[in-house]
Amino acid sequence: MSAPSFDPVIHPPVRLQVMAVLVNVQDAEFATLRDMAQVSDSVLSKHLSALVEVDYIRLRKAAANGRQRTWAAVTRAGRAAFEHHVAALKQLAGLAEGISPDRAGAEASPAAG
Repeated sequence: MSAPSFDPVIHPPVRLQVMAVLVNVQDAEFATLRDMAQVSDSVLSKHLSALVEVDYIRLRKAAANGRQRTWAAVTRAGRAAFEHHVAALKQLAGLAEGISPDRAGAEASPAAG
């Protein structure tokens, strides 16, 4: 069995969370994503920029309630990449299911000498 192939752009936890939200909605407002991921504006902005750079999401800015707002939406390429990444995570989880808790602990500990 081959090793799972993770998407290095999606794999960081904040990006994975953002993509998980965006594949299930038409779009999401920046503040909603920030609050969900529990990160600062600047941290979220950097993660969104990385996703925009590879065309996984698109950003839209517009005025709402007298303030400039940013919305993010997943692209077709982003949806496909996310689905592939989730499949790789499931493959990894499937490999882990075959390891009993006793065996996992024994394999993780250094050999006694």
